[in-house]
Amino acid sequence: MPNSQQLIDEINQRKKEFITDGYPMSIGEIINMYKDGELIINPDFQRFFRWSLTQQTKFIESIFLGIPIPPLFVYQNEKGKWELVDGLQRVSTILKFVGVLKKDESNLEPPTELEETEMLPNLGMITWKTLPVEPLQLDFKRTKLKVEIIKSQSDPEAKFEVFQRLNTGGSLLSAQEFRNCLLVMIDKTFYDWLAGLSTDENFRNCIDLSDKLLDERYDMELALRFFVFPKFAFSYSDVDDYLTESMKSLLKETAFDREQEALRFKKSFAVLNEIAEDQVFKKNFRGKFLESYFEAIGIGVGQNIEDYSTSEDMKVLERKIKEIEDQKVFAERKGSGTNTKVRVAHIVPFGIAYFKHE
Repeated sequence: MPNSQQLIDEINQRKKEFITDGYPMSIGEIINMYKDGELIINPDFQRFFRWSLTQQTKFIESIFLGIPIPPLFVYQNEKGKWELVDGLQRVSTILKFVGVLKKDESNLEPPTELEETEMLPNLGMITWKTLPVEPLQLDFKRTKLKVEIIKSQSDPEAKFEVFQRLNTGGSLLSAQEFRNCLLVMIDKTFYDWLAGLSTDENFRNCIDLSDKLLDERYDMELALRFFVFPKFAFSYSDVDDYLTESMKSLLKETAFDREQEALRFKKSFAVLNEIAEDQVFKKNFRGKFLESYFEAIGIGVGQNIEDYSTSEDMKVLERKIKEIEDQKVFAERKGSGTNTKVRVAHIVPFGIAYFKHE
């Protein structure tokens, strides 16, 4: 039987980890806080602002019409400044419309020119400068938005726990872009490290991804898989949940030597690029990139790269890659119809054992 008192105690204890406050603020106040540097949108998040013009127009229209807006979530840091945790699309849309959204330290994004809508056809081609000051600009700036504040006294993981709960399943970000947001909050140096590795020329050539997948940072996801798949048992039914939780576990690993791991990563893909270039993760060296080949070959070679140093070793490795299709475990588990959990549980250990050079 569940212990009711223990459940009550657990809830009360966890609630103490989230010290929050909240109150309505005018859009004008939010704009001024951003301009004064008191509301921080991490520059690494800026690339995730991707609402279309239609989405931006619809949101501005909602403000004009008084349609309820979901609350913004901010984290109040030790200096008293607010870091935006949830609401990037909404806040960026407002800032861009009024012409103050920063593109970088010295440049602003071009102000938005709105589209006409079914309810407000005269909204078309309106900009902040052409919007009548009285009453529309004044009404817009006086509109109140609810702001939920996570105080700095909260548990250190509170801000990204809130971000994760708010964004899981409903975000416009790709799975890896979502993880990148978490990384920026948890450990910015690891984010920079992983992002740097994902641009390695040999790695990029081997994975041979489309521009769309690169925009969604699938290259960073593959780099993350390279490190976490051999290290953590696949105990989730969903690969995205597994990658997120494994990533957080990896950050706590004091024995994980980033400098040495980066060298292993670069050496592995330099060798693979030399052997088969952009065909290495494709069936019979043609077609499209396949995750199962990356899991077997990329991770398998990566775990055994120190076994391959001479020209004769390279010949052995090339032969093994060419003959991987003939291996029963790989042939049975590599198919796209195979459950990811089942596939990874078999393919990764297979690859590590298969590429061990005796």
